[in-house]
Amino acid sequence: MKKIAVFPGSFDPFTIGHEGIVRRALSLFDEIIIAVGANALKKSYYPLEVRKAMISKVFKDEPRITVDHYEGLTVDYCRDKGAGYLLRGLRTSADFEFERAIAQVNKALVSEIESVFLLTVPEHTSINSTIVRDIIRSGGDASIFVPAAINLKDYKGEEI
Repeated sequence: MKKIAVFPGSFDPFTIGHEGIVRRALSLFDEIIIAVGANALKKSYYPLEVRKAMISKVFKDEPRITVDHYEGLTVDYCRDKGAGYLLRGLRTSADFEFERAIAQVNKALVSEIESVFLLTVPEHTSINSTIVRDIIRSGGDASIFVPAAINLKDYKGEEI
């Protein structure tokens, strides 16, 4: 049976930390679906289609990675896609506590889906989308925090 993992997130924007987790996870899974969560209650900086385009550009040469989006429960999306694993990255102990609680609830909802956590490499620990977004919004150069394939000047964010 194929080992399929879903890597869910808002990815607003996708960072080098996200990229690192996905690339390292390729040794564990046959296929990874990067699933951009669409949350109507949350205003994003980059529109959904722009975030998907950014991520697709990063992995354009990797056939085992697909980029998609979803609404609703992540475990329902996993079940619909035949994915047995949820992939998450951990930067800090606070991330662990938050992700552990979600993983336990997901396990209670759909027992056959396993959550798999990968620690970020130390140099990516301080990088998160909120900080990167703040740099961009303030007119700074955030290019060192996003994958090389993404040229932020090609993408326009929405006003928040």
